[in-house]
Amino acid sequence: MFHVEMYFQVRRACLVDGMSVREASRVFGVHRDTVRKMLANAAPQGYTRKRPPRRPKLEPYTGVIDAILEADRLVPRKQRHTVKRIFERLREEYGFDGQHTIVKDYVREHRGRVGEMFVPLTHGPGHAQCDFGEAMAVIAGVECKVHYFVLDLPHSDGCFVKAYPGETTEAFLDGHVSAFAFLGGSPQSILYDNTKLAVAKILGDGRRKRTRAFTELQSHYLFEDRFGRPSKGNDKGNVEGMVGYARRNYLVPIPRVDDFAALNVHLEQKCLERMDAVLRGHTETIGQRMERDLEALLPLPAVAYEACDQQASRVSSLSLVRYRTNDYSVPVAYGHRDVLVKGYVDEVVISCGAEVIARHPRSYEQEDFVFDPIHYLPLLERKTGALDQAAPLQGWDLPTEYATLRQRLEARLGRQGKREYVRVLRLMEDFSHPEVHQAVKEALRLGAVGFDAVKHLLLCQIEGRPPRLDLELYPHLPQVSVRTTHAGDYLALLSGRRAA
Repeated sequence: MFHVEMYFQVRRACLVDGMSVREASRVFGVHRDTVRKMLANAAPQGYTRKRPPRRPKLEPYTGVIDAILEADRLVPRKQRHTVKRIFERLREEYGFDGQHTIVKDYVREHRGRVGEMFVPLTHGPGHAQCDFGEAMAVIAGVECKVHYFVLDLPHSDGCFVKAYPGETTEAFLDGHVSAFAFLGGSPQSILYDNTKLAVAKILGDGRRKRTRAFTELQSHYLFEDRFGRPSKGNDKGNVEGMVGYARRNYLVPIPRVDDFAALNVHLEQKCLERMDAVLRGHTETIGQRMERDLEALLPLPAVAYEACDQQASRVSSLSLVRYRTNDYSVPVAYGHRDVLVKGYVDEVVISCGAEVIARHPRSYEQEDFVFDPIHYLPLLERKTGALDQAAPLQGWDLPTEYATLRQRLEARLGRQGKREYVRVLRLMEDFSHPEVHQAVKEALRLGAVGFDAVKHLLLCQIEGRPPRLDLELYPHLPQVSVRTTHAGDYLALLSGRRAA
């Protein structure tokens, strides 16, 4: 094939200088038909195939390949056939003896013919798209996967991003509540994929049966919902692009933070900084265009939605309640009773009737046990033999004064000393840990080792009055007799010094 420079020389010689086709053929060393082609076209036209290539070895199997590729359109993208897998199936199942290259060429041409086309869309203000993304982060020195919620406003390209330990119902709900608070209103409509957090079931006519939690959220904020086609991420292409943008720009390099609160402060700051950007095809900044979005938002209700997952449960004989594979303790007085568990992003709250009976930090481990030792102290007061092997007390990091107190109580009272020690610990059911600890230290200093003395000192400390311990009321406490000092005692000391 001749270059465009040759075309220029031949065309100029013939069309400007008047050279004939025969002369041009002799001067430039090309065939006269080639000269005529150069005169008809200003540049090389390239090779044009007149008929499709023949693949005699592959033609008996093209129907099989077409069927495989058509079936792939109905399965998840990550589980579709690669060219290598199609080639292996042709050899193993159909006896194909051709080469990998002709299969690869055919699959590429087929995918080019059936590739989906899309219509450019415009987006009015006040509408949103929502999705989750995944990335790695180092939280409190531990590298872990974080799931970040993204709400995108396609009209202005404004966004809100917040990270969570897991893609759970409570994270989904909290993401909406936080995004609406960030924007100062709720969108008129939000477009989702068919996440199980929002869609319990896709019915035969294409309608969606919403989850209870999502329906409550929607009823609280009154936005409309829209759902894309299954396995069609392009239906919400704006937020899909924002998920990738946030990962590349907000989470690279891998963030190293103390907790999720610090990470979310970082993400929110990045969203605010992006407001000054002017994107391709626009003359206004994201912030300027977002003003139209904010004007079109629905007003927020007076009270924010309680973003939690609620489940009914029952307390076991070990005074534990199971939530998401993990067990959380409750006071032993509520054993074998029905309770309501509210799972928030960062805590688990357990209620019996109208009373909140336990609060625990949320665990995202599997089959974990989360204890509050105080819940088991009433039972340990009766079953003191289990004190040293009680799992809820393992790892309970108490100050050293408590161990000293227990040692002295057991030395004086024997087995009864364990029960007396548990009674001291039970003071933390009604008073704060620092207050009880201070009372224990004061009791040890005074040598008044016992529950009654510790409680008396604790109450005096809280009420701001001096302690008055009448040891005759506490026969189990050490009896110390201190007589009145006389002047003669000092003279005895002085005479002893002279003798020395």
